[in-house]
Amino acid sequence: MHRWIEAHPPAAVALSGPGGTLTYAALHDRILAAAAMLAARGLGHGDRLGFLGQNHPAQLVLLFACARLGAILVPLNWRLAAPELRFILEDSGARLLAATREMAAAAGAAAPPGCALLDAEADPVPATAPPAAGSPGDPVLLVYTSGTTGRPKGAVLDQRALCCNALNARHAFALTAADRVLTMLPMFHVGGLNIQTTPALLAGAEVVLLPRFDAAATFAAIATHRPTVTLLVPAVMQALVAHPGWEAADLSSLRAVGAGSSEVPLDLIRAFHARGIPVQQVYGATETGPIAIVQTRAEALAAPGSLGRAALHAEARLVDAAGHEVPPGTPGEIQLRGPHVARGYWNAPAETAAAFRDGWFASGDVGRQDAAGRFWFTDRLKHLIISGGENIYPAEVERILRTAPGVLEGAVCGRPDPRWGEVPVAVVVPGPGFEAAAVLRHFEGQIARFKQPRAVVAVAALPRTALGKVRLEALRALAAG
Repeated sequence: MHRWIEAHPPAAVALSGPGGTLTYAALHDRILAAAAMLAARGLGHGDRLGFLGQNHPAQLVLLFACARLGAILVPLNWRLAAPELRFILEDSGARLLAATREMAAAAGAAAPPGCALLDAEADPVPATAPPAAGSPGDPVLLVYTSGTTGRPKGAVLDQRALCCNALNARHAFALTAADRVLTMLPMFHVGGLNIQTTPALLAGAEVVLLPRFDAAATFAAIATHRPTVTLLVPAVMQALVAHPGWEAADLSSLRAVGAGSSEVPLDLIRAFHARGIPVQQVYGATETGPIAIVQTRAEALAAPGSLGRAALHAEARLVDAAGHEVPPGTPGEIQLRGPHVARGYWNAPAETAAAFRDGWFASGDVGRQDAAGRFWFTDRLKHLIISGGENIYPAEVERILRTAPGVLEGAVCGRPDPRWGEVPVAVVVPGPGFEAAAVLRHFEGQIARFKQPRAVVAVAALPRTALGKVRLEALRALAAG
C-alpha cells in the first residue's frame, strides 16, 4: 500500500477541500514524515493507532504511514459517546490516539491510561522515515462494527484486502487518473474510506474531502470541484432530493453515484436517474472491505434496485439453513468470499468462527439471484437497525435499557422513518416510578445519539414465542403503533 502514492505524477492533485490542496508529491512527503514521527513515538509493526476526527487529510496520511510501518489504524466514529470510544481504544490496545483539534476534548475524555494523544493536524516535521516494514499480509485497518452481543467488534483488514477492494472499486466505477471523487460520507466507516476514496488514490485520481455531509455544502462542492463520481447513502440521497437547491443544481459533472449501506428506495434511484445520473449500488459490510457485490454503470441503468453481481475479486453465493447453495429465484443467505474479506474479528475467536465459515463470510442478509445472475436484497436475518447509514444492533441499546429507571424488561427494534430510514424505539414493560422521558434521558452520555431510542412504548408484556424469545415482527408492530 505504501507504494500507491509514489506511483503517480508528483504534480497531480491528490487531495483537495476546505483546507486547500495536496499534490501526490506533497502527500507522499507527509506520509514519510508521519511514519518517522510515529516510529519516534514508539509505534511499530502490529501496533495500533486510533484516529478521531471528521474527514481530514490526516486520516489518509496516517493510514498510509501505518501501512509503511506495518502498524494498524483504528478509525473512531466521532458520533460515539466517550464510554463507547474508550471501550474500542481499550479493546484494540491502541498506544496512540491522533485527533483533529475540534475533537481534542472528546479524545481526552475517551483515551484510557497509557494511550498518548497526538494532534492529527500538526504537520509532521520532515525526517528520515524508517525502512518500509509493512507487507500485503499485515493488518492495516481495524474497524469496529456494532456487535450482536451488545459490544462492538473489530474487523481486521490487511493491506491485501484494501488493495483488492480498491481494484474492485476501480473496475466497478471505471476509475482512472482523470476522475475526481467527492467524499463527504464519514471515513471512519469502510464505506466512506474504501468504496471510492482509497480506490481513487490507487488510480491516481483526485479526492475532494468535505468534513461531513451537508446538502448545501455538497451542492457547492459539486459546482466548484466538478466531481465525476461520489458515494451516497439513502438518507443523504433523500436530503439532497428534498433540498430546495436540488432542481437548480448543476450535476452534469457526475458520471454516476455509488449508493449503499442499506436497501435504496426505488423512488430515490429514479430521482437521480431523471437527472441523468446512474445510481450504482454497492453491497457489502465492514467485514468485506466493503465491496463484494456491485453494479456497473450499465447494470445500474439496466436493473435499477438490484445489488448487481460479484465484484471483480469477489465471490458471492446464496445458501439455505443447512449451508447448501440454492438455485436462482430461491431466497438464501448471502455469503461472500475473496481476498478483500477481513481475516476475522479482533480478539474474538468465537464470533470469528460464527461469521467466517470455511473461507466464506456469512452476511446475515437474505437475497435472491435472478435468471441473469444479478443479486437482489430480500431481508435481514440479523436483528439490525440501519439509521441514516449507521448500523445499530439492538443488543447494544438493550444493554443500557436494562438499567433504566422504572423498566422491568424491554426490547429495542427499528421503526420506519421518512428521513433516516429507520430509528430505534424501546418497547418496555413499566415498573414502579416509570417515566418515558426519564428512560430516554438515561441514554444520554452512555451511547451515541443516533443509537438512542426516539420513543418509548409501554406494554403490559413483551410478545414472546413459546420458548420465551421476543417475536420481532410483533415487536415492530408495537413500535410502529
